[in-house]
Amino acid sequence: MAQLWGGRFTKETDELVYRFNQSLPFDKRLFPQDIRGSEAHVKMLAKQGILTEEERDSILKGLDSVMQDVESGKLEISGNYEDVHSFVEAQLTERIGEAGKKLHTGRSRNDQVALDMRLYIRDEIDETAELLHGLLEVIHGIMADNLHTYMPGFTHLQKAQPVTAAHHFGAYFEMFRRDKERIRSIRERMNECPLGSGALAGTTYPLDREYTASLLGFDAACRNSMDGVSDRDYLIEYLGALSIVMMHLSRLSEEIIIWNSNEYRFIELDDTYATGSSIMPQKKNPDIAELIRGKTGRVYGALESLLVVMKGIPLAYDKDMQEDKELSFDAIDTAKGCIRLMSGMLQTSTFQKDRMAASAAAGFSNATDAADYLVRKGVPFRDAHTIIGKLVLLAMEEGCSLDELPLEKYRSVSGAFDEDVYEAISLKECVEKRMTKGAPGDMEAALEEAGKYLTN
Repeated sequence: MAQLWGGRFTKETDELVYRFNQSLPFDKRLFPQDIRGSEAHVKMLAKQGILTEEERDSILKGLDSVMQDVESGKLEISGNYEDVHSFVEAQLTERIGEAGKKLHTGRSRNDQVALDMRLYIRDEIDETAELLHGLLEVIHGIMADNLHTYMPGFTHLQKAQPVTAAHHFGAYFEMFRRDKERIRSIRERMNECPLGSGALAGTTYPLDREYTASLLGFDAACRNSMDGVSDRDYLIEYLGALSIVMMHLSRLSEEIIIWNSNEYRFIELDDTYATGSSIMPQKKNPDIAELIRGKTGRVYGALESLLVVMKGIPLAYDKDMQEDKELSFDAIDTAKGCIRLMSGMLQTSTFQKDRMAASAAAGFSNATDAADYLVRKGVPFRDAHTIIGKLVLLAMEEGCSLDELPLEKYRSVSGAFDEDVYEAISLKECVEKRMTKGAPGDMEAALEEAGKYLTN
């Protein structure tokens, strides 16, 4: 178990300590980023005259061969190596000899792992944003297909006012739009290169840090070498953004679960996104939605864990920070998987439009519109509120909706009612007359704007 730092030590590391300290089983995920960072570092060293062109070319050729062997499956990232950096350097030196030992000139594993994590998270941010874009396209399609699908809007899980399914899903479109933009903004803030920070205090070699940064697609080099190696706030931000994504996915999952129930029957899940019961043959369970709801806590846990890890660490690097990887990798995989599953589940679901409209009519969701009808007739709103409340009680006693209540019942409570009350409280009228920006009657304009956003 030869170590990169073994010269100072006269005894072998205890096996238990070695395994406890080893990060290769999980940081091997950073292999592609480690290769990319090493290639840029070597090119910069040669540019600065620290390595010869021959040494540069030999190292680059060796790194490329290691990458190809891993990608083809010929070489497995495993063995008695402390971390992925040790693995790469050992493989390189084995292939090209002494020149491989010069790869680490002018850098530390501290700035090396800081670079690898930034490159990895930057890649993950791009992929997450793309997945959210795909989910937004699915939701936009649902909105387009349901501009005139009437359904009850809810507050306190009580039927409140009639809306459309397009309006309801438009709310989720805005949530996931913000999620996408939030994640993209993290990328802008984190796009600084820590390589060249050294262990904490830079190096005496004449490195061109801005050149390295440009090779790796960063906007600039980190301004402070201690900050470059010792913070993970960009990762905390990303986990925080993923937690908000999961919160939105969980809320939508909860509604799918409710709407899929026998009592609601607003939505029919496709067989490919549902499961059955081992004992009850009639069951079709929304397990995917339930798992998304359940896995939300897993992502929250990763965020909280990293915050706890980082809160007491003095500058600069401390081994505690190795704990940023496993929990983050799991949270990222979980969130991305949930986004993909939600997209597929929604895309294959069927909306029971007649059932949704009947539920809106049966739940007195047009009561506010009935009150507004009286206001237009000159009745003060407070009086109108009381009158409609009495009519709701009458309708409940009759076992009917406000649309079905006879006109004489209306007039028994207030003489302000005429035949036109039925048109005023129809679902179509209740929805379409709400034309203020963002309201159910404004959804064609909202749909057009959302479409432009998706194509820009």
